[in-house]
Amino acid sequence: MLWQKLKRKQMHGYDFHHQKPIDNFILDFFCHELMLGIEVDGYSHELVEVQQKDRVKELTMSNFGITILRFTDHQVLRDMENVLRIIEDYIHTKETQP
Repeated sequence: MLWQKLKRKQMHGYDFHHQKPIDNFILDFFCHELMLGIEVDGYSHELVEVQQKDRVKELTMSNFGITILRFTDHQVLRDMENVLRIIEDYIHTKETQP
């Protein structure tokens, strides 16, 4: 569902890629211009082992200068409006920074 809102430069003209490999990881969504990764987490991300892998992934992305926004499946399915608002807020902040 989120991909339907991000693809074809629908999000303020920014080009997002789906399932983008970076280093040894795959980001659910990635925009190079914004250096923004978006992750949508299912129930498996409640497991301690998966959370540890997520932290390593976020640290690695941070070392590349990539910010990660993380949402749950539940948020995307039930509260898409706020998910999109958070992404738009990130874009607005990024555009207004020198």
